[in-house]
Amino acid sequence: MSLQYLKNVATLRYDPDKCTGCKMCTEVCPHAVFIMDGNRARVTDKDRCMECGACMRNCAFEAINVRPGVGCAYAILLSQFRGKELGCDH
Repeated sequence: MSLQYLKNVATLRYDPDKCTGCKMCTEVCPHAVFIMDGNRARVTDKDRCMECGACMRNCAFEAINVRPGVGCAYAILLSQFRGKELGCDH
């Protein structure tokens, strides 16, 4: 099953020129947004990004930028704390 959230709203930005091919983003992304394409990572589907920020925190070369806490992941976590279901627009 391929998970997608909202179309064209993910804050994920990736600069392949800064990528060194360390593969950390491919290892930590829970939804396989990144794959290796030769010696560099490539974004497979930006809309699969849940904006958890794991890729950015693990990229030592600042090739990835994402605003964690603004998308669906934040809404899901917030709903758990508040005990009620929230949509992606909180």
